[in-house]
Amino acid sequence: MVQNRYYKTFFLHFKKLDWVLIISVVLIVGVGLLSLYSTSLRREDFSNFRKQIIFSIIGLLLMFGLSFLDWRTLRDNPYFILLFYLLGLVVLVGLLFFAPTIRETRGWYKIGPISIDPIEPFKIVLIILLAKYFSMRHVEMYDIRHILISGIYVLIPAILIFLQPDPGSMLMLFFLWGIILSICGIKTKHFLILVLCALLIFVLGWKYFLREYQRQRVISFIAPQIEPLGISWSQIQAKIAIGSGGIFGKGLGQGSQTQYGFLTETQTDFIFSVIAEEFGFLGVSVLLFLLAVLFWRLMKIAFTSFTNFPRLFVSSFAFLLMFQGFIHIGMNLGLLPIIGIPLPLVSYGGSSLISCFLALGISQSIRAH
Repeated sequence: MVQNRYYKTFFLHFKKLDWVLIISVVLIVGVGLLSLYSTSLRREDFSNFRKQIIFSIIGLLLMFGLSFLDWRTLRDNPYFILLFYLLGLVVLVGLLFFAPTIRETRGWYKIGPISIDPIEPFKIVLIILLAKYFSMRHVEMYDIRHILISGIYVLIPAILIFLQPDPGSMLMLFFLWGIILSICGIKTKHFLILVLCALLIFVLGWKYFLREYQRQRVISFIAPQIEPLGISWSQIQAKIAIGSGGIFGKGLGQGSQTQYGFLTETQTDFIFSVIAEEFGFLGVSVLLFLLAVLFWRLMKIAFTSFTNFPRLFVSSFAFLLMFQGFIHIGMNLGLLPIIGIPLPLVSYGGSSLISCFLALGISQSIRAH
């Protein structure tokens, strides 16, 4: 009898999950795996492809496991949230001393064959922290004090990330902060003040803090003809790959820019170009449709939530995914400078993939409970 009741509860829980969201996520991950398989053909090295499969399975299990936990346990333990935030800061500080330098950046801990990027899970921790903070104070958004305090929560890790240096990830943190402020209803004059501060920081950063290769990336974006064989090479090749894909693409493993090595960082920064070249406009349209479905289902969970914390958490995560996707695709199309932003759930990277599944699991818990 007890066993039957257990199976019934288990079955009812699975019925409460958003299966449209789950199917869209699985298909998006599947597109990424196909693209990783194709890029592995040229290298004749399928280690990253196999690791991504393992990361995907771990992520799915994590998502289903977290869906059983009651999200209110997380909301009702502010010290637990703060502990994770502080641990995240310690790990970010550790990167500056213990992480190897890879492509002029100290952004990953190297453990055997696996590289761990702590910034990705920290984004989820920051979403939880800010959602908790503003869920208790959203009616007090007229008070600039709360904007400043929440800004400190974002500024501390942003400085640590900038020191690596990783301005792309730093940009994501500030965007995340801006999204939550917008959802909470920031005053127009406060918003304009923040915009002016951002412009001032950009000017000062360009003059005093950005490294030469980072300035060159922005310059090459504005005027790619200056160094067509230098720093502009990758973006030029990405546009060639996208344009040559046509309607139906060249076929899996048949893309010339991908398979002959003209396109760099095909598994991470330029995986969208791989998809466009080998699967064409049709493949890109399917991927964008699946990403739109994912965004829609997340926003539906947010809109149907009865309290502020789940609304803020899920909607912030949804917008973060879409913004990262927008930046990644813009980099590949030559509309934005190259700042090393992966395509969520598609680009290679266990830290990014598992972090997304972590947030999806909490979102499913919000829907189920």
